[in-house]
Amino acid sequence: MNSKVWIRKALSMCLVVATIATYSMVALAGSERVAGELSVSGKIVNGETPFVKVNGEAAQSGRSIFSSSTIATPENASATVNIGRVGKIELAPNTTLALSFDERGINGDLLAGRVTVLNSSDTVNIKMLDGTITKLNVGNSAVATGKIQDDDDSDNDGGS
Repeated sequence: MNSKVWIRKALSMCLVVATIATYSMVALAGSERVAGELSVSGKIVNGETPFVKVNGEAAQSGRSIFSSSTIATPENASATVNIGRVGKIELAPNTTLALSFDERGINGDLLAGRVTVLNSSDTVNIKMLDGTITKLNVGNSAVATGKIQDDDDSDNDGGS
């Protein structure tokens, strides 16, 4: 009789521990980081597919991009960063951008080249070399010299 009580208590304790462990894992999984997806396009050089550098490492299409990443495109490649609902930006060849973003918007420090906003839920704030902040809407581009460029057509979709 005493062994049955002991088994019930042990089983009850195991169920309590399992329940607590399950709920704590659900709580930890709730804090999701916003990530973007990198898409690289360009000319194939010496049989190698085009790549860009993310934080100094070579990266190809499909790589996840997290906030506080620095993306550098070579002269033969451009890159698009799709951050889901937050927005989508394009980096022209020979561009270096320190990119930061969260669920509210996109920010960046443009060190060289040109960045274009393809899609965004809000304005994109780009810090230029001279320290000024440039606010870009969909279809606008910023060049490291500090100029804002708008798309050439009237449909406001960023294309030509």
